[in-house]
Amino acid sequence: MAEVKVLGVWPSPFVHRVIWALKHKGVNYEYIEEEYLFNNKSEFLLQSNPVHEKVPVLIHRGKPIAESAIILEYIEETWPQNPLLPQDPYERAMARFWIKSGEDKALSFSAIMRAVGEDNEKKAANECRELLQILEKHGLGKKKFFGGEEIAMADLALGSIACWLEIFEEVVGVKLIERASFPRLHQWIQNFKKVPLIKDSIPDRQKLISFFKHHKEAIVALNRHHRMIQ
Repeated sequence: MAEVKVLGVWPSPFVHRVIWALKHKGVNYEYIEEEYLFNNKSEFLLQSNPVHEKVPVLIHRGKPIAESAIILEYIEETWPQNPLLPQDPYERAMARFWIKSGEDKALSFSAIMRAVGEDNEKKAANECRELLQILEKHGLGKKKFFGGEEIAMADLALGSIACWLEIFEEVVGVKLIERASFPRLHQWIQNFKKVPLIKDSIPDRQKLISFFKHHKEAIVALNRHHRMIQ
């Protein structure tokens, strides 16, 4: 029986940040794909995360830990090799600040997928650009990665911007991160996706596009249905 298990669903950036952290640490794990995307949550998931009933869940020596940001901290404390947080207390606090910021803003970035109608999509896109500007100017600055010259926990926490936001752009038909407007973030995305453990773990682009297109179509259809019965 594997000492470390990860319960996840393949399209989730929150699941992948956990996988990236384990790979960075060189920790062997068993990945268990859940099927609750189709409202079929396993008993194992419900037992492992009875409060939120969602992935990711890390199970270490039979003990489950939920919520991706908390899991990243647990991985850092349990396996200190190849550290993802800096040693300096101030730098560590700043890293946690941007990790928390990325966690808070994740729903804002996915809002563009949930927006229905041209006006709502335009509003969501503008809000995304405002958040990206903050990361460009105050978070990344002139660094190669959010962690400096090497990939760190903040990069993993914000990895959905590098690997998923372009999928949302394709599905919705808007451009959010252009080189001219966000040169530092644009370069960070290229640097991030070239890191071997990231490059080897990103889900297939066309498979992601197909999944999120169907997801977007379902949202639009549900919105249309609600308007019809009002």
